[in-house]
This record gives sequence, C-alpha cells and structure tokens, in this order.
Amino acid sequence: MVNSKGEQTKALILEKASKIFNSKGYRASSISDIMHETGLRKGGIYNHFENKEEIMLSAFSFSIDMMRHLFSEAMAGKQGCLERLLSIVSVFEEIAEKKLFPGGCPIMNAAIEADDADPLLQEKAREAMDSLLGMVRNLVQEGIKKGEVKQGVDPEFVATVFISTLEGALALSKLYENQEYMKRAVHHLRSFLNQTCS
Repeated sequence: MVNSKGEQTKALILEKASKIFNSKGYRASSISDIMHETGLRKGGIYNHFENKEEIMLSAFSFSIDMMRHLFSEAMAGKQGCLERLLSIVSVFEEIAEKKLFPGGCPIMNAAIEADDADPLLQEKAREAMDSLLGMVRNLVQEGIKKGEVKQGVDPEFVATVFISTLEGALALSKLYENQEYMKRAVHHLRSFLNQTCS
C-alpha cells in the first residue's frame, strides 16, 4: 500500500518509466522523457533516485513484479497443470496484443538490449527469466507428482520449449506487427501440452 506523497511520486515515476523504457528502449530513453510523462522536474525525479541507472533497474523490477502479478492472477482458481500452463499462455497472448506492456515482454526486451553492454540489467533479466522458466518447470514437476503429466517427461525440456516458443512468437509478432505468429505458437503449444499431459 502506497501511503506517503513521496511513495506515491516514486510509484508514479516507476510506472511511467517502466513503460517508456520497455517501448522506447533503455539506452534511447532519457530523463526528459520521464519528466515529460510524469510532469515532474529533474530535481523531483532525482529526489527519489540517484541516477538513470537506478531508475532503469527499478523500472525493470516494477515491470517484472507486474508480470508476476499477472501470472498469479491468471492461474488463480485454475485446476491442474494443463489449465495453469494455458493460463500463462493467455498472458503472453495479451502481451502480444499490447494490452499489458507497450513494447512487448520486459524480460526479452531487457535481455536483448542489455547483452554485454549493461551487466547489471543483463543480470536482472537473467534472474527474471530464471524465475519464469522455474515457474513452468515447477508446474510440470507438480503435475508429474499428481499424475497429470506423463511419466518420463523432462520438466526442464518442457519449460525451455514453452518459454522459447512464446518469447519467439512475441518477437515475431512485434517485428511484423502481426498476431498470426502468436496464434500459430499457441496452436502448437496446445498440441504439445496435450501430448505432455495425461
């Protein structure tokens, strides 16, 4: 719960900055862009953050927290491994339609842009991707224990194929501005998951 005016201002900066960085890019975005979107002066922004790097990393964390919340929300009330995995797919479909994050998946965008140029952002992106892969892997492991997933299925393999397919489809959908790539990926994943789950 955000209470004080200072906390509200900081939350506003992070909300606006996360959208700017994710759609315009971390290097291309400037403090002026954040000033323009928030209506704050430079001093008002630097009251809460030491420099652009801190804003950048905090804004990325803000986006990742938002993603986690969306996945939790989508999985709430879903029964079984297949339903839960398909609810994750539905979040990616909404990301592809630009309903949730302008610019696409924050993890992939940060990973591609950071590369070796920004080791701190790259590390944050790696941690976020580890968490995403781990979420899928854990669902599959749980599904195996409950007899919802076929014995002998490798949770690591499923997580890799699942996330690679969705992230790749997002990249193609964004590049070509065409949702057909995501639709094909979802069609493939449904078939893959139906074969994987008992």
